[in-house]
Amino acid sequence: MLAVAQIDYIRHEVNQKGESYADVARRMEVDPRTVSKYANQEEFKRKKKQKRKARVMEPVKPIIDKWIKEDLKKKKKYQRTAKKMYEQLRDFHSFTGSDRTVRDYVSKRKKELKESMTEAALPLESIPGTAQVDFGTGPFNYDSETIDLPYLVMSFPYSNSFYFQVFPSENTECLLEGLQRMFQHMGGVPKTIRFDNLSPAVNKIFSKGERELTDTFERFVLHFGFQYEFCNPGKGNEKGHVEAMVKYVRNNFLLPENRIINVDHFNETLWEMAEKDRDRLHYDKKILQSKLFEEDLNSFLMLPEKGFECARYEELKSDKYGIVNVDTKQYSTSPRFAQQKIRVRITYNEIAILNEDNEVIAKHTRLYGVRRKSMIWQPYLDLLSKRPRAIKYSSIYNQFPSIWTDYLKNCTEEEQKNALRLLGELLKNDDFSLLNEALTMASSHGHPSTDQIKHCFYTVINQSNTYKEISPAINLPTMPAATRGLSHYDSLLQSGGVS
Repeated sequence: MLAVAQIDYIRHEVNQKGESYADVARRMEVDPRTVSKYANQEEFKRKKKQKRKARVMEPVKPIIDKWIKEDLKKKKKYQRTAKKMYEQLRDFHSFTGSDRTVRDYVSKRKKELKESMTEAALPLESIPGTAQVDFGTGPFNYDSETIDLPYLVMSFPYSNSFYFQVFPSENTECLLEGLQRMFQHMGGVPKTIRFDNLSPAVNKIFSKGERELTDTFERFVLHFGFQYEFCNPGKGNEKGHVEAMVKYVRNNFLLPENRIINVDHFNETLWEMAEKDRDRLHYDKKILQSKLFEEDLNSFLMLPEKGFECARYEELKSDKYGIVNVDTKQYSTSPRFAQQKIRVRITYNEIAILNEDNEVIAKHTRLYGVRRKSMIWQPYLDLLSKRPRAIKYSSIYNQFPSIWTDYLKNCTEEEQKNALRLLGELLKNDDFSLLNEALTMASSHGHPSTDQIKHCFYTVINQSNTYKEISPAINLPTMPAATRGLSHYDSLLQSGGVS
């Protein structure tokens, strides 16, 4: 007799797709009469097996089942052995059967439970402990401008619940950072997660539906141990629940646009929003979604002991200024590393430049949007001020703001040293704005010295305190109009101006 899956395949190919018996038989390497038999069979009777109750095992089967289900959420090295289960039953549950009986039952039940978990993962629409993931886009008010930012949604079809987090991009690092945050917040990992064919996860889709995963995503899956599924190309409806939840999140939580100053701080407020939303009845099951989500949680896999480093590493060659390009953005290293291979650690919010010993040379906030270059000037300024003749000034100065480029080119060698020392002393967070203003002020009467620039710099800093409006500490009386004689003194005394 053929297996159930084979019979199901025959009936689908012949009855639903209209394939001939001969074609299906050829593909399956069976007789066409066999194909005809199962394609047209009306009734499939289940063979009844005679079961005898094991009187010793019956009371402890629910206990063993509970242990096995708990252990299947853990790595194999943390799972109980059948021998350990027998010892616990004997010592704490007054079990009088043999260890062989326990071993046989454990082996059988593990196989049955694993098979049921595998089959249950296929539909995915309403199985506890499964999830779907996708990105959406919403408007945000940032720095007085309205910009669109992606947000990552993980939805749970069984409980109709969700979590979401906002990110500056839909790249691999943002995807994995968002997934790990959700795992850690929930304290567990969904057994199966369905994705669209997101470029952060999938490098290439082959003709037969096989996929080449990105290296970082593949390691992420192995670390957390969940099963992944991808929609067929052009079949976004296969993750219909998360598609609907992306719209629900946008309409109920992101419109009108939220004002954000720090995205990470904003994300901290989103956990409670999602959890509060579960205090309503499921649209179909008429049970509180919060109760159904508890069933999701109970079906999750356990978190690994260690977190995953949501970063990728690249070997890049710097240009003649010691600058490397990461995803079309430029980041400085140090003039000592000009035109050398540099190791770069890339996370969703940081670019770290490493030396051959993996020590950090420079650390940048990762750039998104229109800004294209991040410079950390201290390594350049220190070297320039100590050895100005060792570097072609024009090459390095081309990276400075133009006002400083022009000024330094008109300096003597000694003036250049002093100016670079001044920049090294006053430059904070690699922000030239105050220094630019100071140099403009100092240059109003010709080529300034570094002392004049420094004086103007502190003048600019203190300028807001120089012209403070002084509010009176007392209420002054209204003075009467001036007249000849002494009558105005009487008016002043009557108004209470003198005590």
